[in-house]
Amino acid sequence: MALIKCPECGKEVSTAAKACPACGFPVAEQVAQTPGADGQPAAVDEVLAEARPSGWNYFWYWFFFFLIIPPIIAACRRASTVLRVYPNRITLERGLFSKCYQDYLPRDIRSIDIDQSFVQRMVGIGDITISTAATAEASEKIEGIPDPKGIRELILKQRGNT
Repeated sequence: MALIKCPECGKEVSTAAKACPACGFPVAEQVAQTPGADGQPAAVDEVLAEARPSGWNYFWYWFFFFLIIPPIIAACRRASTVLRVYPNRITLERGLFSKCYQDYLPRDIRSIDIDQSFVQRMVGIGDITISTAATAEASEKIEGIPDPKGIRELILKQRGNT
């Protein structure tokens, strides 16, 4: 014997009772009409099955989510690093919300290294490492700079003018 809620008044009633003692609703007939899996009368509020849409139904939402997020991250990372070459100095600005500014004098630059993978060479980009004598951190690496050889030549030309 289990307790169920009366469909009429909502009070708890035994499944063995013929009628609800509060309102007189025929609970025994209601329980007899809904048999459970084991042949016993099923409770009125018992969940027999629960179904949700399959994850595959939302495949395109997930697919496009992963196609949109990486370009947003790439745009933010690209906007967060700027290398500027002036006639008498080189500035490196890093950060999107918080900023870090570094100035280098061309005469303090000891070496400019360029690293390019095969793919980077194909698309004309590369990583520049600027080594200086005037900073505690001996080198600064800037990744993915377009025309790294041209930038290096420009910096070396500025070093010769000072």
